[in-house]
Amino acid sequence: MKKAIVALSVLFLSAAVFAQNQTQAVQKKAEDYIKFKEVKHDFGKIKQGNPVTYDFLFVNESNQPIVIETANPSCGCTTPVYPKAAIAQGKTDKVTAGFNASNAGPFNKTITVKLAGIDLPTVLTITGEVLTPEDYAKYEAAKKTAKGGSK
Repeated sequence: MKKAIVALSVLFLSAAVFAQNQTQAVQKKAEDYIKFKEVKHDFGKIKQGNPVTYDFLFVNESNQPIVIETANPSCGCTTPVYPKAAIAQGKTDKVTAGFNASNAGPFNKTITVKLAGIDLPTVLTITGEVLTPEDYAKYEAAKKTAKGGSK
Protein backbone atom coordinates (compact mmCIF):
# COMPACT_ATOMS: atom_id res chain seq x y z
CA MET A 1 0.00 0.00 0.00
CA LYS A 2 2.80 2.40 0.92
CA LYS A 3 4.56 1.65 -2.38
CA ALA A 4 1.38 2.46 -4.31
CA ILE A 5 0.98 5.80 -2.49
CA VAL A 6 4.63 6.70 -3.10
CA ALA A 7 4.35 5.73 -6.79
CA LEU A 8 1.19 7.81 -7.23
CA SER A 9 2.81 10.76 -5.44
CA VAL A 10 5.85 10.61 -7.71
CA LEU A 11 3.63 10.34 -10.77
CA PHE A 12 1.52 13.31 -9.66
CA LEU A 13 4.57 15.49 -8.89
CA SER A 14 6.29 14.71 -12.18
CA ALA A 15 3.08 15.51 -14.08
CA ALA A 16 2.86 18.86 -12.26
CA VAL A 17 6.49 19.71 -13.06
CA PHE A 18 5.99 18.76 -16.71
CA ALA A 19 2.87 20.93 -16.92
CA GLN A 20 4.77 23.93 -15.48
CA ASN A 21 7.58 23.51 -17.98
CA GLN A 22 5.07 23.39 -20.85
CA THR A 23 3.37 26.57 -19.58
CA GLN A 24 6.68 28.43 -19.33
CA ALA A 25 7.72 27.32 -22.80
CA VAL A 26 4.73 28.94 -24.48
CA GLN A 27 4.82 32.27 -22.64
CA LYS A 28 5.41 35.16 -25.01
CA LYS A 29 8.03 37.77 -24.08
CA ALA A 30 7.82 41.45 -24.98
CA GLU A 31 11.47 41.31 -26.13
CA ASP A 32 10.39 38.95 -28.92
CA TYR A 33 8.12 41.67 -30.34
CA ILE A 34 9.76 45.02 -29.63
CA LYS A 35 13.45 45.81 -29.38
CA PHE A 36 14.54 48.75 -27.27
CA LYS A 37 17.72 50.54 -28.31
CA GLU A 38 18.64 50.34 -24.62
CA VAL A 39 16.77 49.30 -21.49
CA LYS A 40 18.89 51.21 -18.95
CA HIS A 41 19.77 54.89 -18.68
CA ASP A 42 21.99 56.62 -16.14
CA PHE A 43 21.22 60.33 -15.69
CA GLY A 44 24.40 60.79 -13.69
CA LYS A 45 24.29 63.63 -11.17
CA ILE A 46 21.23 65.88 -11.41
CA LYS A 47 20.10 68.93 -9.47
CA GLN A 48 17.34 68.47 -6.91
CA GLY A 49 14.05 69.98 -8.04
CA ASN A 50 14.92 69.85 -11.77
CA PRO A 51 12.86 67.08 -13.39
CA VAL A 52 14.57 65.07 -16.14
CA THR A 53 13.32 62.86 -18.96
CA TYR A 54 14.76 60.19 -21.21
CA ASP A 55 13.33 58.60 -24.36
CA PHE A 56 13.67 54.82 -24.60
CA LEU A 57 13.44 54.22 -28.35
CA PHE A 58 12.09 50.92 -29.66
CA VAL A 59 11.13 49.27 -32.94
CA ASN A 60 8.28 46.83 -33.53
CA GLU A 61 10.13 43.76 -34.86
CA SER A 62 7.06 41.54 -34.99
CA ASN A 63 5.00 40.77 -38.06
CA GLN A 64 1.92 42.50 -36.67
CA PRO A 65 0.92 45.78 -35.01
CA ILE A 66 1.56 45.87 -31.26
CA VAL A 67 -0.09 47.87 -28.49
CA ILE A 68 1.52 48.90 -25.23
CA GLU A 69 -1.12 47.98 -22.69
CA THR A 70 0.57 49.60 -19.68
CA ALA A 71 3.83 51.18 -18.59
CA ASN A 72 3.91 50.98 -14.79
CA PRO A 73 6.55 52.89 -12.81
CA SER A 74 8.07 51.50 -9.62
CA CYS A 75 7.08 54.66 -7.73
CA GLY A 76 5.20 57.92 -8.08
CA CYS A 77 8.38 59.92 -8.71
CA THR A 78 8.70 58.28 -12.14
CA THR A 79 6.19 59.11 -14.88
CA PRO A 80 6.16 57.10 -18.09
CA VAL A 81 4.60 58.41 -21.30
CA TYR A 82 3.96 55.80 -23.99
CA PRO A 83 2.07 55.55 -27.28
CA LYS A 84 -1.57 54.58 -26.82
CA ALA A 85 -2.20 53.68 -30.47
CA ALA A 86 -0.98 50.51 -32.19
CA ILE A 87 2.59 50.60 -33.46
CA ALA A 88 2.80 49.14 -36.95
CA GLN A 89 5.25 46.43 -37.96
CA GLY A 90 8.74 47.86 -38.48
CA LYS A 91 7.88 51.27 -36.99
CA THR A 92 9.85 53.07 -34.30
CA ASP A 93 8.39 54.80 -31.26
CA LYS A 94 9.39 55.64 -27.69
CA VAL A 95 8.58 55.33 -24.01
CA THR A 96 9.55 58.54 -22.22
CA ALA A 97 10.66 58.16 -18.61
CA GLY A 98 10.23 61.26 -16.48
CA PHE A 99 11.81 61.59 -13.04
CA ASN A 100 10.88 64.41 -10.64
CA ALA A 101 14.23 64.60 -8.74
CA SER A 102 12.54 65.85 -5.58
CA ASN A 103 14.58 63.85 -3.04
CA ALA A 104 18.36 64.02 -2.75
CA GLY A 105 20.30 60.78 -3.00
CA PRO A 106 20.92 57.94 -5.44
CA PHE A 107 17.96 56.42 -7.27
CA ASN A 108 17.23 53.26 -9.24
CA LYS A 109 13.71 53.21 -10.71
CA THR A 110 11.96 50.91 -13.16
CA ILE A 111 9.15 51.07 -15.68
CA THR A 112 7.46 47.77 -16.52
CA VAL A 113 6.20 47.81 -20.12
CA LYS A 114 3.40 45.32 -20.83
CA LEU A 115 2.27 44.57 -24.39
CA ALA A 116 -1.32 43.55 -25.12
CA GLY A 117 -1.57 39.78 -25.55
CA ILE A 118 2.02 39.17 -24.43
CA ASP A 119 2.70 37.35 -21.17
CA LEU A 120 6.07 38.68 -20.01
CA PRO A 121 6.79 42.44 -19.91
CA THR A 122 10.01 44.36 -20.51
CA VAL A 123 11.58 46.37 -17.70
CA LEU A 124 13.25 49.73 -18.34
CA THR A 125 15.58 51.18 -15.70
CA ILE A 126 16.69 54.71 -14.88
CA THR A 127 19.43 55.48 -12.37
CA GLY A 128 21.36 58.47 -11.13
CA GLU A 129 22.03 60.66 -8.15
CA VAL A 130 20.05 63.71 -7.10
CA LEU A 131 22.23 66.40 -5.50
CA THR A 132 21.01 69.27 -3.33
CA PRO A 133 21.41 72.67 -5.04
CA GLU A 134 24.49 73.37 -2.91
CA ASP A 135 26.12 70.01 -3.69
CA TYR A 136 25.23 70.38 -7.37
CA ALA A 137 26.91 73.81 -7.49
CA LYS A 138 30.05 72.26 -5.95
CA TYR A 139 29.88 69.39 -8.45
CA GLU A 140 29.60 71.79 -11.41
CA ALA A 141 32.43 73.95 -10.08
CA ALA A 142 34.65 70.88 -9.71
CA LYS A 143 33.82 69.82 -13.28
CA LYS A 144 34.76 73.28 -14.62
CA THR A 145 38.01 73.26 -12.64
CA ALA A 146 38.90 69.80 -13.92
CA LYS A 147 38.02 70.79 -17.48
CA GLY A 148 40.04 74.02 -17.28
CA GLY A 149 43.01 72.28 -15.65
CA SER A 150 43.29 69.66 -18.39
CA LYS A 151 43.94 72.18 -21.19
